[in-house]
Amino acid sequence: MPIDELIISRAILDAHHRKMSRCLDSDVLIVGGGPAGLVAAAHLATQNRRVVIIERQLSPGGGIWGGGMAMNDVVVQEEAKHLLTAIGLKPRKVDHDLYTVDAVAMASALIFTAVQAGAVLLNLTFMEDVCMRNGTVDGLVINRTRIGDVLPVDPIVFRSKAVIDTTGHEAAVVEKLRKRHLLPPEVSIAGEQPMHAEAGELFVVERTAQVMPGLFVAGMSVCATFGGPRMGPIFGGMLLSGEKVAKLVASAVPERACCRQPAPSSQHG
Repeated sequence: MPIDELIISRAILDAHHRKMSRCLDSDVLIVGGGPAGLVAAAHLATQNRRVVIIERQLSPGGGIWGGGMAMNDVVVQEEAKHLLTAIGLKPRKVDHDLYTVDAVAMASALIFTAVQAGAVLLNLTFMEDVCMRNGTVDGLVINRTRIGDVLPVDPIVFRSKAVIDTTGHEAAVVEKLRKRHLLPPEVSIAGEQPMHAEAGELFVVERTAQVMPGLFVAGMSVCATFGGPRMGPIFGGMLLSGEKVAKLVASAVPERACCRQPAPSSQHG
């Protein structure tokens, strides 16, 4: 069968147009395709929400890939193990209810699971600004990485019912609002604190929350927003934070009827 380059190009353009059209009006926009964002995306997509992940890098997965100091294995604790076994991973127990996981396998499995569940993942795309109406975050201003951040190219807008900041150490969405004094008075950006793995793992889950109407934080963005300690290459807290924020968003954002799976037909006879 002959291969026509024009057909290849048209197929890519058509497929991406369909994908981008779905992203214009979503239920949940997740900024950052790291562990917390990917877990949240998979959970929400399977609960009939239209989910879009905005990832600035070429490769999603956040800090998982490099493990600890470029040794590509990471650690999770017993409490988060179920989130990995559910997607086919086999954590190896080491000591004190801690497990090691191959970082490449973990990142790959989380990405695949989120996309397979129905989330749209747009890599090489970054959040340039936030959309607000009447004190509520209701969308994002987005642009292409290496284009919109270096050239005078205008962005476009994605609308959504909820935005989750999972951008990690920078808490980029929250920071956009902080600089303009748009955060609620009770939210004070304390900045991420020095390393304390045990305290950091507890903090990142406990403080996962809604920051203001329409905006939630999860993962390392929680520590940056509320002043929690960093924790290094242990990822259980990140995963559990993603699971928790998905529950918070699901309770705030109703199911999208068009995303519901049809009920199985009754069998007679």
